[in-house]
Amino acid sequence: MEAATTAVESVPWTGNPIRAVKPSEVQAWVAAEVKRGLAATTIRTRLNYVQMAFRAAVLDKVIASSPAVGVKPPRVRRAEAAMQLLTAEQVRAALGAAEPGFRPFVAVCVFAGLRLGEAAGLQLRDVDFLRRTISVARQVQGGTASTTTIEAPKYGSERIVYVPVGLTDMLAAHVRARGIDQPEEHLFRRPTGELYNRGSAGAQWRLIRRDARLPDKMTLHTLRHTYASNLIAEKCDVVTVQRALGHTQPSITLNVYSHLWPSAEDKTRAAAKTFMTAVLDSPADSVRTSEA
Repeated sequence: MEAATTAVESVPWTGNPIRAVKPSEVQAWVAAEVKRGLAATTIRTRLNYVQMAFRAAVLDKVIASSPAVGVKPPRVRRAEAAMQLLTAEQVRAALGAAEPGFRPFVAVCVFAGLRLGEAAGLQLRDVDFLRRTISVARQVQGGTASTTTIEAPKYGSERIVYVPVGLTDMLAAHVRARGIDQPEEHLFRRPTGELYNRGSAGAQWRLIRRDARLPDKMTLHTLRHTYASNLIAEKCDVVTVQRALGHTQPSITLNVYSHLWPSAEDKTRAAAKTFMTAVLDSPADSVRTSEA
């Protein structure tokens, strides 16, 4: 509810500030969030919290009506236009540009689809090197060392991710090199010993992006999108992708990645092509054509 508090606190104190909030002020707050450079989806989520708070106030008869009704959220760009994905060559360049201690961090984001905070929260006990799985059991929150906390994953995001042997081999080499031998030890720490957070991991990624000559729009979260796109390219269904990414519902996965799945036209064309190939390339048909 931080967003709701921010909106309410933006008006002068009049004894009961929630009654003093005007629709124009809520709309101005949305405009200010846009000006700050926040993503449209983030602003929409915060506006939803604000509207929920005002609806609750109406139910409790604190206010007669909600000033957030009718407030227009920013327009969200179409996913296919907004989403950035890395090519295999770009991933290779990013891994090559990463310093050794941070390279496995990048790898678990792009080859296991972990969010930044989930990767930062990994402990030795979360990796099953024999079964080649990674358990997502916690995440690091906060943007600075002083605000860093370890929290439970986002609701519904606890999961087991099935990963390739190359990734577990990379993590095993990292564990040996760092002398990590206790189950509760974190896999990734800064040279100063602190856990990576949104700020420090982002700073490392910007160095990688510069040295690998990647576009500025590609963030650490781009690695997660790239992971999802490759699952879809390998014909994984929506439920499989949903579970791998830790989305609470398949609809969330579809909202973000539906443009990456083949369209109905693509499926129709491919099915007809398969059938046509089976008919025209039939050995029996070839024999009859030769006899004629």
